Amino acid sequence: MNLPLNLPSGPYNRTLARSRLLPSTLLPLELPSSPAPAVGNGKHATELVTLKGADFVKGGGSETEVTWEDQQNINRFSKLNNRFHELEDEIKAAKERNDNLEDASNELILTDEEVVRFQIGEVFAHVPKDEVEERIEQMKEVTTKNLEKLEEEKESVLAQMAELKKILYAKFKDSINLEED
Repeated sequence: MNLPLNLPSGPYNRTLARSRLLPSTLLPLELPSSPAPAVGNGKHATELVTLKGADFVKGGGSETEVTWEDQQNINRFSKLNNRFHELEDEIKAAKERNDNLEDASNELILTDEEVVRFQIGEVFAHVPKDEVEERIEQMKEVTTKNLEKLEEEKESVLAQMAELKKILYAKFKDSINLEED
């Protein structure tokens, strides 16, 4: 079964490029000597390369057939891996925001003024201290709930990735690398 795979145009050095978008899950790929038809235009053009099971040869010389389902699993793993990295960034930002809100709450406790400047959008407004304390507490609750949701989603993504790793490593063994470098 032939599988179409869109690869970015440019020098390939006769191996697949490794990036977060295209995981290092496939063996080195011998590209056809004749140019493949271009899809798109300009710097975003891609070449359409058809992969055959024989293109994936393990070190021992045996062939590993890449089925449509296998390619779908590889693509799904790649999407989950990208989402995992996005979630890590979002969690980091949410923790920083929570820390900043905690610092603001502590500073508010130490102040003697009854009216403080509170940033609303891009503007600072003079707001009573009690109202600012309430708003900060509400913001901390929202941020904490958001952080919990992100952590739950991260755990779910990790579980799905682990399941796909089992499936893919069972079929491709040493021919596939799903680990971070």
